[in-house]
Amino acid sequence: MKFSTFVVVGLTPLVLAGAASIACAQEPETASSVVGPSFGWVNWTVLIAYLAAMVGIGGYFSRGESSGEDFFLAGGRIPWWAAGLSIYGTQLSAITFMAVPALALAPGGNWTKIVGGWTTLLMAPLIIYFYLPLFRRLQVQTAYQYLERRFHLSVRLIASLIFIAFQVGRMGIVLLLPAVAIAAATGSNVLVAVVLMGTLATIYTVLGGMEAVIWTDVVQVIVLIGGALLCLAVSIFEIGGPAQLYDLASSADKMTIFTWSATPSEPSTWVLLVGFFFINLIAYTTDQTVVQRYLTTPDEKSAASSIWLNGLMTIPTGFLFLLLGTSLWAFYELHPEIASPGKADQVVPWFVMQQLPAGVAGLVIAAIFAAAMSSLDSSMNSIASAIVNDFWLRLAGPAKPEAEIRVARVLTLVIGVLGTSMALGMAVLNITSLFDYFNLMLGMLGGGLSGIFLLAVFTTRANWIGALVGLAAGAAATALVQFDSTLHVYLAGAAGTLTCALVGYVVSWILPLPQSDLQGLTIHTMVPSGSDQTADRDSANHSPSPSIDSSIG
Repeated sequence: MKFSTFVVVGLTPLVLAGAASIACAQEPETASSVVGPSFGWVNWTVLIAYLAAMVGIGGYFSRGESSGEDFFLAGGRIPWWAAGLSIYGTQLSAITFMAVPALALAPGGNWTKIVGGWTTLLMAPLIIYFYLPLFRRLQVQTAYQYLERRFHLSVRLIASLIFIAFQVGRMGIVLLLPAVAIAAATGSNVLVAVVLMGTLATIYTVLGGMEAVIWTDVVQVIVLIGGALLCLAVSIFEIGGPAQLYDLASSADKMTIFTWSATPSEPSTWVLLVGFFFINLIAYTTDQTVVQRYLTTPDEKSAASSIWLNGLMTIPTGFLFLLLGTSLWAFYELHPEIASPGKADQVVPWFVMQQLPAGVAGLVIAAIFAAAMSSLDSSMNSIASAIVNDFWLRLAGPAKPEAEIRVARVLTLVIGVLGTSMALGMAVLNITSLFDYFNLMLGMLGGGLSGIFLLAVFTTRANWIGALVGLAAGAAATALVQFDSTLHVYLAGAAGTLTCALVGYVVSWILPLPQSDLQGLTIHTMVPSGSDQTADRDSANHSPSPSIDSSIG
């Protein structure tokens, strides 16, 4: 029996049976509510049809995979617009769908944090002109392969481990939030929702690899934005129209965008711009889930177009999700007799089930599933890519293509189970703001890593010793921001990045290493597009890193 067949035929019934047993272990009314009348058969039909379609996409693309490059990079066959939507979907997640509207509808909430999203567009030229050419022309499969060629094997392995650790934790977050939403909407058990979402995302990712991930992301982004538009249209209609919404929101200062404070501990406009610039620098230059998509298009020009598309999408969709939050706030202000949930993060699914008709509600709940699964599938595939390329193939040597595929699928399955288990464990934690918690994690774990990439790309002096010392200093600076109320937590990523870059450069100047060939490895020595100077994927994976005595940054 093929491994992919085993996953669908063997794993699915086992996990579904386990989920059912979890539900049945609860009180009778809780178990029965999983398919009870609160959600209805029409909504369940829509939701199940959507989830079945995602698994079907995975099965369809499993037929075209013959190597690790096919499984992890889709064979370079992805059009620019699909790659762009996939980048957007990967960064979106259920956190955007639920927690961003909560920023506007919560007491004292407004639109101030929208300026953070604008930095994604500001980041696009930086990525396209400096980072993208290096990743593409060196023909790497992971971002961390570049760090070995620029610095040393140890830098590659440490950076890859940081990425893997963060993504496993992130999988738990992006699964938990929609699980809470599904439980609130249907009366089902949160653990059941976690298991079902984790299982289905794992199945289609194991089957179809990156190609399935990207094309399901395309569908999921469309469903997600469509769901938000449906909720917005219904809520504005119930309020009495856009003019009524504007009057209510303006009188309560709900649409404030720009604020000023000289104090760096306050989330004013300049703090948000600086903080989110570095948060996005971390995400779009060091995160394998994003960098991997730069490598799935046929050429560098297509990859650049995908980056522009992602950046351009962040502005209107940022307004969409905050406007949705404002309209839901106005709806419940005008209808105090209608019960609302106690937590702002749960208002969207609550409104869906109370106000949208059957079928439409199922579609929006599917959008919440989509938000989680579009991030979850990316994490699974990219973690597997990092393990296969940065550890297995690099340390054990070349493998046959069929062996690469088999190991990649087994790893994806294990990672899916691990991420689902993380979400189950996090279900018992009291997380009051998942949006802030997510950005806090990103700043803590990624600030130093982005500083290493700055040293690698923009300097010729930096070496591997300076990079590792800088990484430690960046981590310390990030931790200091968390314990010192002088700086807002959004500045943690900036502190980590700049400290790493500064300390790393100074240490490299104090402890220089013998000069080595940096041709094609920095912006100062970049080779022209189409050059044959760069090594192919296998040689990049298996070539020995510079020795401790001769390596340089």
